[in-house]
Amino acid sequence: MFDGRWRDRVDRRTTPVGKRLVRLGVTADVLTASGLVFAVATAVAVGTGHLLLGVPLLILTGVPDLFDGPVAKAAGTASMRGAFFDSVTDRVSDAVLMGGVMWYLVSTGRGHLAVLPLAVLGVSSLISYQRAKAEALGITVARGGIMERAERMILLGVGFLASWLLVPVLWALLGLTLLTASGRFVRVWQAADGPVRPTGDAHRAAPARRRSVRVESRWRAWREGSVPRGTGVRAGEPLGRWRSRRQEALASRTGRALRARRSEQRMGGRSSRSVGARGTSARGSGASRRLPD
Repeated sequence: MFDGRWRDRVDRRTTPVGKRLVRLGVTADVLTASGLVFAVATAVAVGTGHLLLGVPLLILTGVPDLFDGPVAKAAGTASMRGAFFDSVTDRVSDAVLMGGVMWYLVSTGRGHLAVLPLAVLGVSSLISYQRAKAEALGITVARGGIMERAERMILLGVGFLASWLLVPVLWALLGLTLLTASGRFVRVWQAADGPVRPTGDAHRAAPARRRSVRVESRWRAWREGSVPRGTGVRAGEPLGRWRSRRQEALASRTGRALRARRSEQRMGGRSSRSVGARGTSARGSGASRRLPD
């Protein structure tokens, strides 16, 4: 609700505070990390049964998340890395907080109710995933709703005011978060009537992905030996190995033919020499018989 309807008003109020924090030397990453530290402290306080102590700690958990964006803009350090760090830290903080609530319910003998904070955590993650996936597809309607992260923090803080309020607040939190997730799903479903509209680097990276798929398919075909039948290639044998084996076979055949021709030539030379030797001996024997005459 704050993000969808009152974002401009909140930005006008938080921008001067962000500039002051920048002059004091506070960075956006420090605020994001401090929010995670306070979330851990809140979970420990709630898990040990100190629900009232969890209320101010929960406020300290949400305040850094409110001002880290204005500080990054005022300092000129807004980047994709900072946005990624902030988003991941928010998910970890939500998990830690719900883990503290689960620990409290189990320690007070209401272990079966520990499913409630687990369900709230799952639906909250679904809301975040819907927005991230929709924006990756170029759809900007997956925002707003009656139960975003700020509203969940406020309602959870109301549940920390008294032990008997915690379980009803968790049920209300689950129902309202489900309504928010359903509303985002319907809006994205209506806006997604058409082909995928890649944006930015995703559009430029698509041809590279197609080229990599083609290269991988050729490599796989070469590795698996997927060639037509009748070529003499064994199933699953790489073509390079088949070519080398084929060349060796051809070389061996050529060598055998060459050795056969050489042996034939040697045999022919031997036969001609033997015929000449017999003729010479015959002439010699004839001459020896005529000498006495």
